[in-house]
Amino acid sequence: MNWFTRNPARSGRRATAVEVSETGGIRSLHIGSDTVQSSMKVADPVELVLSYTRAMMGFLLFHREPRHFVMIGLGGGSLAKYAYHHHPAARVTSVENNPEVIAVARSMFAVPQDDARFTVISGDGGAWVAEHPASCDVLMVDAYDSKAQVEELATEDFYTQARDALEPDGVLVVNLWSTDPRFDVFLQRVERAFEGLVICLPAERKGNVAVFGFRRRPSPTRWDQLKVQARLLEIDTGIEFQKFVGRLADLNAHSEHRLLV
Repeated sequence: MNWFTRNPARSGRRATAVEVSETGGIRSLHIGSDTVQSSMKVADPVELVLSYTRAMMGFLLFHREPRHFVMIGLGGGSLAKYAYHHHPAARVTSVENNPEVIAVARSMFAVPQDDARFTVISGDGGAWVAEHPASCDVLMVDAYDSKAQVEELATEDFYTQARDALEPDGVLVVNLWSTDPRFDVFLQRVERAFEGLVICLPAERKGNVAVFGFRRRPSPTRWDQLKVQARLLEIDTGIEFQKFVGRLADLNAHSEHRLLV
């Protein structure tokens, strides 16, 4: 495995050093620890390598044609690149508070330069959300430091502001760790902010859970309709949407015929 440190000679190795590793054609981002924050297949920079990123795209089962993605936390830019390349009718705005992460994402993870549809903002994601009501229809939050989810981006106030930042048909997508002792607390905050209109999708790799919060009741919720939608999405994207439908029963109230949301 090869390791690279972003400007290591500037001030020595810091606890929050932005580092890159590469092995077997997979390049990964690390922030202050060995934990993988983001991964990219060097031969196909747009592919979603990590299962949790694919699970986060599971919102497409309920919101098929996004218009404006806002992403809090850039990391290696996996979701930002995917949205930009696979949803050409949509705008993509990413807010990242660490300029070093932005520099590494662009120099080593093929994150494109800004254009009419793609913007990376260096700034505080929570402040951006609070200052932009009704500004997007998809708000994706994947904000972790070297140890855990950033607390400021997991409060009930933040999730309420996230709801307000969405357009009437919008959806919040949050990456949570089910192994975090605060998982139930965070999930309940989302549920209160979104008045119970919440669906959880476990990722293939145990631990990550994509949580979807909806401004209005999601559709479809019948299993037969979701299976049809999943088949079509899987043909279009290559992402395992049919498996997603099977996993929806794991963490959500449901009957024989549909999700109960």
